[in-house]
Amino acid sequence: MAINITEYNKIVNETKEKNSTLVAVSKLQPVSAIESLYQMGQRDFGENYVQELITKQPLLPGDIQWHFIGHLQSNKVKYIAPFVHLVHTVDSEKLLNEINKQAAKNNRVIHCLIQVHIAEEDTKFGLLPQQAEELLLSLQQMAFKNIVIAGLMGMASFSDDVNKVAGEFKTLQQLFKKYQQYFSKNQTPHIAFNILSMGMSGDYTLAMQHGSNMIRVGSLIFGQRH
Repeated sequence: MAINITEYNKIVNETKEKNSTLVAVSKLQPVSAIESLYQMGQRDFGENYVQELITKQPLLPGDIQWHFIGHLQSNKVKYIAPFVHLVHTVDSEKLLNEINKQAAKNNRVIHCLIQVHIAEEDTKFGLLPQQAEELLLSLQQMAFKNIVIAGLMGMASFSDDVNKVAGEFKTLQQLFKKYQQYFSKNQTPHIAFNILSMGMSGDYTLAMQHGSNMIRVGSLIFGQRH
C-alpha cells in the first residue's frame, strides 16, 4: 500500500512547529511500507505486537528507533529488550522490574513511559491518574540502573466530542506538568521526565495543543491496516 506522502509531509511539518516527535505506527504494515517511509527520513516507528516487531526488526535498518506502544506482558520483555528504544505502555512496578532486568542482561538502558488511563472506554490499558501518581512517587525509592522513566503516555476516548477529548488530554497534561516540576526539584538518576506521548491519527492536532511532544500516527500515513 502506498504511503500518503502529502499527509506525511503535513504531519512532519506540524510536529516540527510544535517541537514534537512523530512515531509512525507501522503495526500490520509490510516491511516494504516501513522501508518507503524510512527512505523519506522517518526513523521512529511504533509497533503493538511483540511477535510482529521481532519479525520485522532484523529485516530493517539498524538505526530505526522502535517504540513499543501495545500492551506489554512481562514474559515478552526479553524478546524486545535487545533493541527497543522506548516502551510507552508501562502500567506496573512488576513490568518496570522486568524491563530493568532484561535491559541489564543486554547492557542497555531502556526508556519507559508510564501509561495513564484517561479515556472512558474500559478496553484501554493504563493506570488511573491516582495510581500513576502513587507509582511515580514510589519510583524515587527504587534502584533502577537500566531503565529511565521518561514521562507519560495516554490515549483519549474514540469520540467526536472535541471537548471530551480535550478534557482527557488536559488531565494528562496537568499530571505531566506536575511531575515534571516535581522531578526537576527532586532529581533522581533513573527519572528524566520530558516526554508526553498522546495523540493519534484522529486527534493528534488537539493533543499537541495540550502539550503532547510525541504523537503516534498510523492510518493517516499508511492507509487502512491490512
